[in-house]
Amino acid sequence: MVRVLIAEDMLMLRKALVALLEFEPDIEVVAEFSNGSDILPRARELRPDVAVLDIDLPGVDGLTAAAELRTAVPECRTMMLTSLGRPGNLRRALAAQVSGFLLKDSSPDKLSDAIRAVARGERVIDPQLALAALDDGPQPLTPRELEVLRFAAQGEDSPQIAAKLCLSVGTVRNYLTSAVTKLDARNRVDAIRIAREAGWL
Repeated sequence: MVRVLIAEDMLMLRKALVALLEFEPDIEVVAEFSNGSDILPRARELRPDVAVLDIDLPGVDGLTAAAELRTAVPECRTMMLTSLGRPGNLRRALAAQVSGFLLKDSSPDKLSDAIRAVARGERVIDPQLALAALDDGPQPLTPRELEVLRFAAQGEDSPQIAAKLCLSVGTVRNYLTSAVTKLDARNRVDAIRIAREAGWL
């Protein structure tokens, strides 16, 4: 029996996923959540085999939760289920060492087969998304530029970012200016939009 934890903030979709998986004789949904902050404490308690996570969750996002699970509950494999079929999201998921990445419009059979494969230790990636990731150009920002832009996307201003990263305000501004230039953006807000649409944030 494959024990599954599901985290999806859209109630109708989450209930539909649970109902679909309950038809599978070898899959048991042991927990379901709408908020990413609930994933780690319950996974520590329940020790599921597979966590099926939405990327964009309130509280803790799915990719952060996947990285936390890998450290705290290493036997639990993670599979991202997303409507955001962007190559950048796939790259971020692979960097977090998730075991599966499927789009939400995948067929129910594909989902249940993917859960079984992930539980066996296999990696399952949506083939169309994998091809798109191969065709997509490289992410142009340095890790530090991306980190600074991520804080800016969360509403932090330059002094706040500087304090968090132990940098000078001028250095933070330089990173932001560099990110804007590399992304051929009009300003910081436009750079955040471009990075989000590419799946880099």
